[in-house]
Amino acid sequence: MDLLTNTIRPYAWGSTTAIAELIGEKPTGEPQAEMWMGAHPAAPSSTPRGSLPDVIAADPDRELGARTVARFGPRLPFLLKLLAADRPLSLQVHPDLARAREGYEAEQSLGIALDAPHRNYKDANHKPELICALTDFEGLCGFRPATGTADLFEELGVPALAPHVEALRTLPEEEALRQVLTAVLTDDRETTARTVDETAAACERLGGRHEVYARIARHFPGDPGVLASMLLHHVRLSPGDALYLSAGVPHAYLRGLGVELMSTSDNVLRCGLTPKHVDVPELLRVVRFESCGADALRPRTLPDGEELYETPVDEFRLSRHRLTDGAPVVDLTRPAPQVLLCTEGGVRVGELKLAPGASVFVPAGERTEVSGSGTLFRATVSC
Repeated sequence: MDLLTNTIRPYAWGSTTAIAELIGEKPTGEPQAEMWMGAHPAAPSSTPRGSLPDVIAADPDRELGARTVARFGPRLPFLLKLLAADRPLSLQVHPDLARAREGYEAEQSLGIALDAPHRNYKDANHKPELICALTDFEGLCGFRPATGTADLFEELGVPALAPHVEALRTLPEEEALRQVLTAVLTDDRETTARTVDETAAACERLGGRHEVYARIARHFPGDPGVLASMLLHHVRLSPGDALYLSAGVPHAYLRGLGVELMSTSDNVLRCGLTPKHVDVPELLRVVRFESCGADALRPRTLPDGEELYETPVDEFRLSRHRLTDGAPVVDLTRPAPQVLLCTEGGVRVGELKLAPGASVFVPAGERTEVSGSGTLFRATVSC
């Protein structure tokens, strides 16, 4: 097994303190948004044997296990991250596997460079993801029932929102949500900006459940994404709670520190709260226009004490072990690749000692015994 050296990504929305405090380092003063643990080509982890992608490429069956290679190919199918948000991320949605493949092939055939600002599909994979809160965490996730958003808009008393209220109250839900989101994103930008400013002022005045949208608007004044965000559930997670995001579900993280696990992909369709490219027609092809619940996902405790966050995808499986001194050694040996991350205390993985923020790559079948006093997150495949 290999201790990982990981890249911290300095996105503007990142916290300047949260990751530094967790890993016990002095803050740099710059945003530290995500620490990536895996083999994604944009920021691969390194090991004493070389970069993790090179280690895997040298002997995929040994590192990943024959079953993982047969199912997903000779690549690590998941990416683990520490995510630390101090301001809202872009409002976004991810494609399903069929659309990702179709979109990627279409953009490749057009010769659009992978790093082009207007490129939508950086790879041919889908991007389901799971976020588990380490601190109090806020986000937006999935459409609330249309009538609930109509109530929220109506309370504001903003005349420009009246057509949206009417649509949300009278049209079938899928049609209503599609019509309102399309209008928000395609109406005249100056008119929309005025509506956003009026809406933000009303949210400031009313406070309460409207406060979050006033806060979003302070970061993104005049942005159509402020109105789009009001169509979604506002979700608060306590430490240990998680949120699973499937294809087509619009979402945005607002603030907090968490462990994020996803399939290895960078496909994002944005619909606001960002200066980056927004492809409205493609976005509308991907979004699932249906209301959904947004309950926190809590782990199921298995007989050996492993706390499993159950999701319907094969590419990844996230669980947590809370270890105490003097407890029996826990055997995590598995015929699949694993990335283990310590987030609290001190944990021993084989001969390696992990402090908070330290992580290790474990090849398939490698004998893996853990002990100590702390919290260890385990990322692997679920099949």
